[in-house]
Amino acid sequence: MARRWTKEEENKCRRELIHLYVQKNKALKEVADILGIAEQTVFSRMKRLNIKTQPSLKENYLNKRGDVKIPKKYSKELAELFGVMLGDGHISHFQVIVNLGTKEASYAHYVCVLIKKIFKVNAKISVRNTGYRDVYVGSTVITSWLLSENLANNKVKSQVDVPKWIFEKPEFMRRFLRGFFDTDGSVYRLRFGIQISLTNYSKPLLLSLQRMLFKLGYSPSAVSADKVYLTKISDIKRFFKEISPKNLKHQERYKKFVLKLRRSYSSNYSRL
Repeated sequence: MARRWTKEEENKCRRELIHLYVQKNKALKEVADILGIAEQTVFSRMKRLNIKTQPSLKENYLNKRGDVKIPKKYSKELAELFGVMLGDGHISHFQVIVNLGTKEASYAHYVCVLIKKIFKVNAKISVRNTGYRDVYVGSTVITSWLLSENLANNKVKSQVDVPKWIFEKPEFMRRFLRGFFDTDGSVYRLRFGIQISLTNYSKPLLLSLQRMLFKLGYSPSAVSADKVYLTKISDIKRFFKEISPKNLKHQERYKKFVLKLRRSYSSNYSRL
């Protein structure tokens, strides 16, 4: 049972809590941190002093951050982020998450910078025990807006598609392809060449990726199961120059394959 306070102790505690929780509009956790006590202790004291909790008035209530800026117009950076999200991105009710591999530390930081440019907030990076990285930002303002822009919580179940506005400008399409390839694409060596693949389990998305490549002057394959391919030497070279992937693992693999092909088939691949 809690010790009975003296009148002086009660008044002091009441002044502290009203100042921090009501006047300064601090959340319970923030008040607890300032006073150096447990959050549950703050709650108990407020209940004891009959000070009403008002969570809906706090800035981060239900993760509704006041520092988030929603874009007022579409941009090439936003097109790239949509490519990332439709590649390896996920949207929960509270968070935007991009799942990356063990060799993508520099790319994880690149995605953080991209999110900062668009929403003016800092994303964070967590590293799992397996070495895989997750870039994440918590905000229901962001998640609600992304869902309103036709992204989805479950991309496969919803059979998501590329937003129509991406097709409005060539630069939007190029940056979307960059974001998608950096997260859900691959470059690998064939017996006599190099191939790029774009992978997804949403058929509408794959068809839109194919159409996007055609509109930009590439020669993509037909949709095959969960992939679309680029195989022509001129397409591969142009893709890495024009789309300019930012994920170092793709850049390094491409350079390694080009070097090997030049050594083996110098007459055919010298122009790569």
